[in-house]
Amino acid sequence: MNEPVERLDLQAVQASFDRSPYISSLNLTAESLDHETAEITVRMPLAPSMERRQGTKQFHGGPIAAFIDVIGDYAIGMMVGGGVPTINIRIDYLKPAVGDSLLAVARVRRHGRTVAVVDIDVADEKGSLVAVGRGTYSPRTG
Repeated sequence: MNEPVERLDLQAVQASFDRSPYISSLNLTAESLDHETAEITVRMPLAPSMERRQGTKQFHGGPIAAFIDVIGDYAIGMMVGGGVPTINIRIDYLKPAVGDSLLAVARVRRHGRTVAVVDIDVADEKGSLVAVGRGTYSPRTG
């Protein structure tokens, strides 16, 4: 028999971000989550270490990839009580991501017993889509 799972609320997700040495370096802000639609929205501000070229306000692809993976992870994690292992991730960069912050919306497409699939959209401050990702995760905390 399965034990009941404690879902994470917005404050618990933010606390988890803040406790992680790596994730906290991204300065993420959990803006909203909805368990019914299996969706989470998170903002990532630009830090000088994230710029592709100094002074351009253009995000390097590496931090965008990390952002996509973390948000995909927590789209499942909020439903199962914590961070989950990544199985695979795919990212398409659509245009340069320029500005002071990026906003990611992750939507769970499938939440099975052994595999979960999440689609992640990343937009700039103007709302333009700059990258899309799809992550496959093991839906068990660990």
